[in-house]
Amino acid sequence: MKYIALGALAALGAAGTAAAQDDVTLQLKWVTQAQFAGYYVALENGYYEEAGLDVTILPGGPDIAPTQVIAGGGADVVVEWMPAALAARERGLPLVNIAQPFKSSGMQLTCWGDVGIESPDDLDNRTLGVWFFGNEYPFLSWMSQLGMATDGAAEGSVEVLRQGFNVDPLLQRQADCISTMTYNEYWQVIDAGVTPEELVNFRYEEQGVATLEDGLYVLEENLEDPAFVDKMTRFVAASMEGWKWAEENPEEAAMIVLEYDETGAQTEQHQVRMMGEVAKLTAGSNGALDPADFQRTVDTLLAGGSDPVISVDPGDAAWTHVITDAALMN
Repeated sequence: MKYIALGALAALGAAGTAAAQDDVTLQLKWVTQAQFAGYYVALENGYYEEAGLDVTILPGGPDIAPTQVIAGGGADVVVEWMPAALAARERGLPLVNIAQPFKSSGMQLTCWGDVGIESPDDLDNRTLGVWFFGNEYPFLSWMSQLGMATDGAAEGSVEVLRQGFNVDPLLQRQADCISTMTYNEYWQVIDAGVTPEELVNFRYEEQGVATLEDGLYVLEENLEDPAFVDKMTRFVAASMEGWKWAEENPEEAAMIVLEYDETGAQTEQHQVRMMGEVAKLTAGSNGALDPADFQRTVDTLLAGGSDPVISVDPGDAAWTHVITDAALMN
């Protein structure tokens, strides 16, 4: 997908830096935390300002869907998981991935070790906690590949518990397993007094069903505007500078995140630990989407049996290297 020559982008970038600051609104997928440290670092360290940008970062939450925000004109760019973005695209919202700061997936299923679950084959006839609002897509594809229905009605199926954004269903034994992220909910379980030895974790990466998380998405029509392309080029370049600084300075990055947490809900211990885990997921990415990772995500989502997450491979219409190619040149 190409919209403008790279030489023209370079010229636009130089002109944009000299001009007045351009406004950019970024909608996060979740609340202010180290999962988004690179953007807060870029804001705090002045990388956005140096790029001629005035960036507003909007925290997410349980009632905020990034796809709905950008569809309604509330953001220029959003952080979203690729399954949700591709599902929205197939439904008519033309989202395009312009950068992929996260190279690896942090999603996993965390189970009690004393209920007899030793492998994914043991998940049948179990109650499993799953996030919805677009976060259920990787799980549903995985279950389909295992040949396990998710209605809980038939023998060999799993019962899906619509999990809230906490770990109570596991702690209260309402579910045998729950969805966790390696950098967040897993550690909430540990902090509740459970030891790692009491748990069994199934990483989506290790099961071969990992899908891309926390990419940057914009509306396709906006990429036809050279000024918008230039603005996003500068935004991605500054954001990746923030991410690499955060990887190299995890404790300092966590402190920056805490400064921007207006709720006061986050703790220093949790954010420092989270940043250390998130750095493992952003490591190896220069911001450019790896086409092989994209195809793996698509193939996983298409393998949904009678109820696939997406029904058609969107091909390279769903992503572009135009922004990252130009950003890496600067």
